[in-house]
Amino acid sequence: MSGSEPSTERGSVKWDRAARYLKVASILHAHPEGISAQDIADRIGASKRTVYRDLRAMDEEAGLPIWQDAGRWGLEKGAFLPPLALTLHEAMTLFLASRVLAKASDEHDTELIGAFVKLAQILPPVLAEHVQATVDAVAGIPRNDRFTRVFRVLTEAWANRRVVEIEYDPSAYDPTRERRRTRVRPFAIEPSALTHALYLIGWDEARSARRTFKIERITDAVLTPQTFEPADGAAPARELLRAWDVMSDEPPVRVVVRFAPSVAKRAAETRWHPSQEIEAQADGSLRWSGLVAGLREIRIWILGWGADAEVLEPRELRTEVAAELSRAANAYGLSVPVEVPSSVVAPAEVTSAPPRRAASRSRANQ
Repeated sequence: MSGSEPSTERGSVKWDRAARYLKVASILHAHPEGISAQDIADRIGASKRTVYRDLRAMDEEAGLPIWQDAGRWGLEKGAFLPPLALTLHEAMTLFLASRVLAKASDEHDTELIGAFVKLAQILPPVLAEHVQATVDAVAGIPRNDRFTRVFRVLTEAWANRRVVEIEYDPSAYDPTRERRRTRVRPFAIEPSALTHALYLIGWDEARSARRTFKIERITDAVLTPQTFEPADGAAPARELLRAWDVMSDEPPVRVVVRFAPSVAKRAAETRWHPSQEIEAQADGSLRWSGLVAGLREIRIWILGWGADAEVLEPRELRTEVAAELSRAANAYGLSVPVEVPSSVVAPAEVTSAPPRRAASRSRANQ
């Protein structure tokens, strides 16, 4: 037996269990008046003992609102959303979106697993096998019960426009800052491709401002009885288009980057931001420009290109990237100055720009 087989067996067991949970949930959903454990066992071809164990796990681990009365089991109303009738291409699009989320999440997400299992029921065998492999991989991530509990509270708060009280610990980002409690009106929950994390975007009542909170740093979340109405003209989805990733609560900044000829075609073949404009240069390089909220997230992207990307605007971003590259070179023992003066000489596009504006700092994770 190869070394990979035991892992495959464990994954198959998890997949079989998840598929069985789906069957049990479907039976409960089809019997709003309730059904006995024995009847469920007969329908899924399992023992009554297995059904009891599954029902407990579905209630305690998967968070399904299951009720029991006089030997009958059922689901609370509203446990499931109305079913979707998807075409093959629509299902494929949803599958790809779920794959992106699976890659972007570093937490064991029972909701994601459940969604994959349901999606597999309507996909052709080839795609369903890929879904199974994805479920096996996601199910292998260690559980984080606190994250799951917080995520479910935030989801309910967002869906029902309920104010949520959270405890937030920013010390992982800034050790000098202490955890705090605040009330938030959720606008959106957004996955990040940069950090492989989920973020809560909402109105922080204590700060009287829009803020972005990394959900992994929310140590506690409690629903309040208060509801709220969206602000006039508010459109979180549209406002998120200003962000490079998830941080949309910063003023928009025009960013201009020159890509070296060696990577110009690669940089041009992807639309990195809705506002981007590209212009091929005579020397084979590419001039890229866009209007984005804040500088922190796009700075990470620019640094990923190494020496093949040169910031032309704004001056403060050019200075920060140059300083970061100097520190990186220093870490490898190269004799490069770490500090880059703010008066660093810039290309003509920068020197002819308006006076330098105050450095932009993201207010995310406050």
